[in-house]
Order: sequence, then structure tokens, then C-alpha cells
Amino acid sequence: MEKISFDFKNRTAIVTGGAQGFGLDITKRFLKSGAKVIIWDNDSIAIKSAVEDLNNPSLSFNIVDVSNYEEVDKIVKEITKVSNIDILINNAGITGPTSTLWEYDLEMWKKVVDINIMGTFNCCRSVVPNMIKNNYGRIVNVASVAGKDGNANASAYSVGKAGAIGLTKSLGKELADKNIAVNAVTPAGAKTRILDQMTKDHVQRMLSKVPRGRFLEVEEFTSLVCWLSSEENTFSTAAVFDISGGRSTY
Repeated sequence: MEKISFDFKNRTAIVTGGAQGFGLDITKRFLKSGAKVIIWDNDSIAIKSAVEDLNNPSLSFNIVDVSNYEEVDKIVKEITKVSNIDILINNAGITGPTSTLWEYDLEMWKKVVDINIMGTFNCCRSVVPNMIKNNYGRIVNVASVAGKDGNANASAYSVGKAGAIGLTKSLGKELADKNIAVNAVTPAGAKTRILDQMTKDHVQRMLSKVPRGRFLEVEEFTSLVCWLSSEENTFSTAAVFDISGGRSTY
């Protein structure tokens, strides 16, 4: 199927978790559509591999821990000295261990929640003032059906993604009188490395809940994110877009 083209010329995008999985595919599509892309990731090996493979002068990167606000804000200030930030894709996230809540490791719980919700908050808090100043912005927060349904044995991940959905609704309304759209996407399981962090039984349970009977293809997800990030999206904000193969259609 031929991919729909988008116009991101003269736009600068930050893609967190941009060196792998969903983030890397979004980065590729943005670059092909004319955007300048800055990938943020805390995996230096993955970043090096992505930058070498893409070999694109419009691509740059920062090694960032999105759960650290001071680190995020310092880099945003450096970027905005020379460029506006037009698009922010909050894609960085981890699933954490598969465990019941009462047996969940306390440090891992904090880490999963810090990256999935505080990371999203930190990036939005730091980037939004530049978007307000420029009266333009598109923010897409990558949540999950787990944030709607709650996945057994994945309570920290479910809480983090539910938090990202709530943040999206609040921030979208706060910015609704400006040319800034804030939306969330809730994918079901997809063919990315994140599945490798889960047990086979957990992956099979996820798949059994999807009426389509298959996992999400990364390219399908990217197409939705691109539309939400484009100038074509002039009305939708504070919304949650389902892409779960029929699992969570609410």
C-alpha cells in the first residue's frame, strides 16, 4: 500500500525514544516528509546505529533521560536558541517487569512510572512555552490500551499510560485557544522490541484480546501519528485515538 505523503517542510520535531521501535519509524517518516528531526533516547548504542543507518543531514540527536526535568529543560533551552520546536512526540517508555502489584519491585515501579508519565510531563512542560510563543505546535503522547483497560501483571505500565491520557486531556484543553493540538494514541501490542520485555504468556494474552487477530504494524501506527502531527489536524485536540484492532473502542 502506498503511504500517504505529509508536508513537514520547515518543521522541527523532537521524537523521544526515537532510536528504536515506534520512535524510529516516526523519525524515518518525518525525515522523508521534509522535517528536521531531533531524536531523544537514553540508549547511546541505539542512537549511534539509527544515525548511521539514516545518514540524513536533517537528523540530530541528544542522549536524554526524560524522567530528569533539569536535563530535559537544559536541552530544550539549547535547541530553542536556534530553532522553534514545532512537533513533540512523547514516545519514550518502558513496560517494566511482569508481576502482580503486591509483589512488584518498588524501585522498578518508580522507574516505570517516572519514564512513562513524568517523562511525558517533563517534555511537555519544557517545550510548550516555545510553542505558545510561536503560536504553533503539535504534541502526540504515545499511551496504550493498557492505560484504558489496565493489564493484569502490568500495573505500573498501565498507571503510567493512564496518566499520559489524563495529561493529554488537561493540556489539550489548556491550549485549545491556540494553534497547538495535543492528542494521545492508544496502540495495542505491536511488533516492536518492547514485546521482548514480556513473557510469552503475557504476549499471548495481549494478542487474544485483539479482534483483528494480529499485532499492530509499526507503519500503521506511524501514519496516524503523522496526521495528528500535521497542519491538516486543525481541530482535534485533547483526544485519545484508538489504534488497537478493535480491542478498546472507547
